Amino acid sequence: MKVHIVQHDVRTLRMEENEEWILKELESQESKDALLTVFPACTVCGAPLFAAAGYTDVQKRAQGVLQELIARSEHRAFLVGMPLQMQEKGLCNALVFVQNCAIRGVVTKKYLTVDEQKYFVRGEGVQVIDFHDQRIAIGFYEDLKELSKGYVEQPDMVVCCGSQVFDYQKPYRIRYRMSKIVETLNASLVYVNRTGGEGSYLYAGGSMAMNAAGGVLCQLPYFEEACETIDMQELETVDDEKPEAVELVYKALVCGIRDYFHKNGQGRAVLGLSGGIDSALVAVLAVDALGAENVHGLLMPSQYSTDHSVKDAVDLADNLGMKYDIVPIRAMFDEFAKALKPVFGDRAEDVTEENLQARIRGTLVMSYANKFGALALNTTNRSEAAMGYGTLYGDSCGSLAVIGDLYKTEVYELSEWINRDGIRIPQNSIDKAPSAELRPGQKDSDSLPDYGVLDAILALYLDENMTEEEIVAEGYDSATVQLAIRKTRQNEWKRLQFAPQLKVSPMSFGLDRRWPIS
Repeated sequence: MKVHIVQHDVRTLRMEENEEWILKELESQESKDALLTVFPACTVCGAPLFAAAGYTDVQKRAQGVLQELIARSEHRAFLVGMPLQMQEKGLCNALVFVQNCAIRGVVTKKYLTVDEQKYFVRGEGVQVIDFHDQRIAIGFYEDLKELSKGYVEQPDMVVCCGSQVFDYQKPYRIRYRMSKIVETLNASLVYVNRTGGEGSYLYAGGSMAMNAAGGVLCQLPYFEEACETIDMQELETVDDEKPEAVELVYKALVCGIRDYFHKNGQGRAVLGLSGGIDSALVAVLAVDALGAENVHGLLMPSQYSTDHSVKDAVDLADNLGMKYDIVPIRAMFDEFAKALKPVFGDRAEDVTEENLQARIRGTLVMSYANKFGALALNTTNRSEAAMGYGTLYGDSCGSLAVIGDLYKTEVYELSEWINRDGIRIPQNSIDKAPSAELRPGQKDSDSLPDYGVLDAILALYLDENMTEEEIVAEGYDSATVQLAIRKTRQNEWKRLQFAPQLKVSPMSFGLDRRWPIS
């Protein structure tokens, strides 16, 4: 049997646009050459829908698209995903099997995510449909566990429709799970996943087909639209693409920026360039996503900024071919200090004045964004966000936190990977000790543990859900572990006011990990 798989960047709540590309794909010769065309889950309406799933106008528009697809499906068979009202059951996340102008079957999702449980009712799970002398088990990715439990009769082929939110571990988990299903059932398998970005959520694609012997028949690229027609009885296999996690993260972040801007009707970005590693990495990712002509940098040196920091920022901009302006903030800071003198009196300078500098910079970046119709990119990393090491309404400004889900050590790793074929990020930005440069000789290590140690502790606490005692038992200093955990818990309120972030880790702040504020 020939199957045509379609990996597409689905537009959320743009049902009519989705209908257009679905019909175009069904009319392609590649699709016509196949007996069955498979689209990702949530094809018609996109994902995540959140509260929009419950609105009747959304459901009616989706139903209208489905009826049009059915009417134009003569001599065709395909699978398409959408929210569907099931009689006597309620709203389900569904896969609809359409053949020759009629619905042949409906598969409803059983194992719902936490967000889906708010709007969808529990469905029936994997269903087996007879099609062209083949017994095809059809289901959502989350429901495939039923196959290994023996709840579904033995199929000849498995078709999995996914809309899997990316994290840097998931492609490997998916690949392993698909292999085990094929091995257990001795059945061929098709896995189709959507690609593209939707706000904070990124979808990797990576769709694949495997024959019953476990050989990979096709592997579609990550973070790109693609399609392919496969003969499921084919014995000749292809090399299985297994990119490094760092490469996947790079592709994910570039895709996330590009789609965040494109889908919100924006084309220009601005960010503060400090000469440090965080802003340098964000600038590279933005340039790769939007083009150097659409990314602008603001260099905002203070009385505490070093000459090499300005030079590093200028070198970065020159390497990337992006334009920049230098706007010193000392005079502005002095005016604020003068205005506040009657209020502050003779109190010594402290973190208040450090935060004031960060808020001046945030104001300048946001002002540029307003004046030139740009979106501001936030440069806070996950380590800083965990520890609350940043100024609210200063460092937290921005429309998108590009690296907010990367630990500082991961920022370095990705930066080194970007420089693998030539210097784009100045080496000095990578080599020098990180500093906010808000007071003379300041370094991050004055306030935080060494990032190598801190990030290891945070990974155990945040990603592995280990307790303080368990982390100390791994060999880490008790006082350092206590500090990291205490600050992480104390700063939930601050993180809630940060810019939305691109999710690339399994346990992102705000999206996956939520903690009581009080």
